[in-house]
Amino acid sequence: MATIFGTLLAVGADGQARPDAATPAPRAADVIALAQLTPDARIPVALTPGAVASDDAVWVATGTSLTRIDAKTNAVGAPITLPSASCASLVVAFGSVWTPLCAAGTVARVDVKTLAVTAPLTLGVADAAGRIDTAVGSLWIASDASGVVSRVDPDRNDVVAETFVARGPAAVAAGDQALWITSAEGDLLTRVQPHTNVVVDTVKVGPKPGRVAVGEGAVWTLSRGDGSVTRVDPATTKVVATIAIEGAAQGEIAVGAGSVWVSAPGLPLVRIDPRTNRAAQRFTGAGGGAVLVAHGSVWMAAGPALTWRLDPTLIAALRPE
Repeated sequence: MATIFGTLLAVGADGQARPDAATPAPRAADVIALAQLTPDARIPVALTPGAVASDDAVWVATGTSLTRIDAKTNAVGAPITLPSASCASLVVAFGSVWTPLCAAGTVARVDVKTLAVTAPLTLGVADAAGRIDTAVGSLWIASDASGVVSRVDPDRNDVVAETFVARGPAAVAAGDQALWITSAEGDLLTRVQPHTNVVVDTVKVGPKPGRVAVGEGAVWTLSRGDGSVTRVDPATTKVVATIAIEGAAQGEIAVGAGSVWVSAPGLPLVRIDPRTNRAAQRFTGAGGGAVLVAHGSVWMAAGPALTWRLDPTLIAALRPE
């Protein structure tokens, strides 16, 4: 037997080194009580999946209300009434907050300055728990479960192109000069060139991928099938790591501040270290289900009507008592 970089290797009959069956598993995450964290602010509004940040605020949609949280003061603004119940994620772009309204088959547009609800975009959303995003001057929405991703011109407030991916598209995220779309059929992540609307590549990720995020040098998908997180190299569109996270299947993923963050109902926060591709910390306690990295902070759902704003550096430094 030989040891290389601390991993046991076996040499086969063909002379090639292979991992030994006894190769140790990655070290388990530190399990830490959420009560050990001290938030910078406790904000009396529920952070919901799909919350989004603008230059000076965080926006949260709950039912038929859209709420603005001031990023400097943490003050909660008066609820803005939407014409129908919100679903999927929000996105801030082109002077507006875009809010999918699944039951109505529309996407509401709220002016970030006047807070007025303007003419809605008539367009369905394929997945009520999905994600929309913007790239190259357009809004991109997985608009039909058959595998349609629609490109919307914000000036015309209308669809100008369609791209076809595998059935069951859930989430769209922009980054590394590409669009990344998760699809349940085939457990696929699809790479699209936004300038041409053309599918460039696909890669098989975890079972039934839902949310997707881009950052820290990678594309990250969260599996609804088993809660695992898949890391994809944006340069090669190849899977480079899979991180198991028990209880995360119905959660949300965010990237920023040097880490990857996952939150699910009953699992308030998990921090993945992208340098090691392992879950470094797993926080236990009440809350969970939504997480956002914005304005130098990690924002997480800490209860049915409570958002915590946390310092990511202090989170990473915390160890079990």
